Formats: sequence, C-alpha cells, structure tokens
Amino acid sequence: MPELPEVETVVRYVRPNIVGKIIQGVIPQNNYDKVLATHTPKRFNKLVAGQSIIDVTRRGKYIALNFDNGFLLIHLRMTGRLLLKLSEDDKLKHLTAIINFTDKASLYFKDYRKFGRLYYYDSMDYINNKLGVEPLSKDFTGDWLYNNLHKNKRQLKPLLLDQGFIAGLGNIYVDEALWFARLHPQQISSVVSRKKSNVLHAAIQRLLQTAIDNQGTTIINFYFGEGEKGNFREQLQVFGRQDKKCPRCKTVIEKIRVAQRGTHICPHCQKI
Repeated sequence: MPELPEVETVVRYVRPNIVGKIIQGVIPQNNYDKVLATHTPKRFNKLVAGQSIIDVTRRGKYIALNFDNGFLLIHLRMTGRLLLKLSEDDKLKHLTAIINFTDKASLYFKDYRKFGRLYYYDSMDYINNKLGVEPLSKDFTGDWLYNNLHKNKRQLKPLLLDQGFIAGLGNIYVDEALWFARLHPQQISSVVSRKKSNVLHAAIQRLLQTAIDNQGTTIINFYFGEGEKGNFREQLQVFGRQDKKCPRCKTVIEKIRVAQRGTHICPHCQKI
C-alpha cells in the first residue's frame, strides 16, 4: 500500500495539472459503483459537479481535492493509481472511476485490486478526527512522540502503524525507522527511553522527507505519472533485505511476523 511519501508524490504529480479545473462529473467504471464510498453516484455527482478545484493536498494516506464547498478524497489503498491520460497499455477493465472536467480533460482512477475509494465530505472534520498527527508537521515534536509512546502500552510496530496515532506511516518506513533507532518492533512503547525516542523521531522525519525527495519507494505496485517509479528503494537499509547483511553490524537480517505483517529486523541491533 502506498505510504505517506508515495501519496505525497502523487499529490505533487496531479496538483499542477488539475488545480483550477471544474468538475463535470465522476463516473464509476465497469459497473463498480462502490468505488464511491460515501454516496450513490447520483448524489455524489450532485455534490461535486460544478465545483472548482482550489488545491490538491494530502492528509495521511488520503489525497484531497479541495473545493470552495467540500472535499473529494481519494484513497489509493493497495494498487490505486491516478492517471492524467491513458496509454495503449492501459486496460479499461482496470478503471474504477473517471473524473471528468468541463475543459474535456479527465483524471483516471486505475485500480487492479479495486480496493481504492473516493469520498465526499463537507469538511475534513471526520478524517481529521480519525487520523493522528502528521509526522512532517510542527505538531510532531520529540516531546510529542516520547509522551505519547509512554501513554500507550503497545508493541511499537502496531502502534506506529496505527493511523489514529501517526498518520501516513506504513510497513516500509516503520521497519526502517525502528532499525535506525535500534528498537525491536515488539518492544513495548511505554519503556522506550528518551534517547531512543528522540532517535526514532528524527529517523521518521528524515526517512519520510528523503523518500519524498526521491518520489517514494517502488517495491511492486507503486507507480505514478507515465509509469514512473519511486527511487527510494536503493536507500532501504532493512526492508526487503532479509538474508542479507545488516549495513551496520553485518548480522543477517531476518523477516518475522509482527501485527500480522512481514517485518524486517537485525536481531543484533534490535533487541528487546
């Protein structure tokens, strides 16, 4: 599933191409009306038709088309992609929705697995109440992380993956951040020291910003634009590197299961 850097990459790709455009309609494709998660197609279009896009932003893993009145949100889930045009290789059966604009341009939502969804909300209150702090915002401080780790008594990995705790983190960047901080993913959050919490905080922000600068990480499914890949994969230290040597201590990296997710650790650097 695309994580914060990948979603931000998509936002930066579509923003300059659709800001200022007026929505003519949102049309589900291939009889897949449930791609519109909050309303029937008729009601959804009544709410968005004629609306002008004043900005494209991100909240957690959601892409938000900002209107003067309301927001159209897009969640890519596992395999969703936003395309400004279709190529000869794009199969129409994989389209789940098309956003048509009054200038005859379109934004295509392509989704092999069909888990991605579009939402309409009058305000961002519902999403903001559902999601936790943005890890690249001024609210995500070293003090915030330390205090909130200690308010919880949960294993670190499932806590960091909880979108109600920190918005936008996923499997890749949690594994990487915990490796940098020398923290085991099953470590209980309430016993993490201030020193390691500070290292974790810095690692999260550095990893996310560097990944954004590299247009995300492509492992299997993430592409943006005209089939472009994210370039951060080459900088991964532990994720996807099971059976290879830890860059720090040369111990063989292991893949274990934590919170029902494949999890990559160095058993020497990351001890409970």
